[in-house]
Amino acid sequence: MRIIVSTITGGLDDRVNPAFGRTPTFTIVDVENGEIVNVQVVPNPGYSQPRGAGVTAAQFVIDQGADVVISSQFGPNSSGVLQAAGIKMVSAPATMTVREAVEAFLRGELTTAVFGPEGGMGPGMGRGMGGGYGRGMGRGMGRGRGGGMGRGRGMGGGRGDGWGGW
Repeated sequence: MRIIVSTITGGLDDRVNPAFGRTPTFTIVDVENGEIVNVQVVPNPGYSQPRGAGVTAAQFVIDQGADVVISSQFGPNSSGVLQAAGIKMVSAPATMTVREAVEAFLRGELTTAVFGPEGGMGPGMGRGMGGGYGRGMGRGMGRGRGGGMGRGRGMGGGRGDGWGGW
C-alpha cells in the first residue's frame, strides 16, 4: 500500500501539513504487511502555482500510485480529483508526525477527511465575506462570491476578513 502525506520538509518525523494542494513536499510511505518498508520525500509540483495547485497536487499523487492520501484538510478541487481516481482521503491533525499518522491510519483510527476551501492559506490568497446579495470586495482584496451570507474565495493580498459589498 502506498500512503502519501502532505508535509513541510518531509520524512517520518515531519508533521502533517494542514494544506494539501499548497504543501511544499509529499512524504511517500510504502507499507507491506502493516510495516513501513520505504520512505521517499518529493516536492509538490503544485506548491508555487498561482492557480490550480490542488488539482496539480492531486494529479501528482495519482501519478505516484497513491492508495491513500493523508493531510489535515482537502479543498474541493483536489478532493474531487482524488475521489474520481478512487484514492482514499483521510485527515490527521497537524500535531501528528508522519509516522504517527501512518500508524494511526493502519490501526483504523483515521477514517474521515476534512474538507475546506481550496488553497485557503496559500500565498496571496484572501477570503472575503459576500454580504448582502452580490459580490463584495473584502479587505485584503478577497472577492466574496457568496450569495447572502456565503463565504467566497479570491485572489487577495492577505488572509481576508472581508466585509461584503454590493
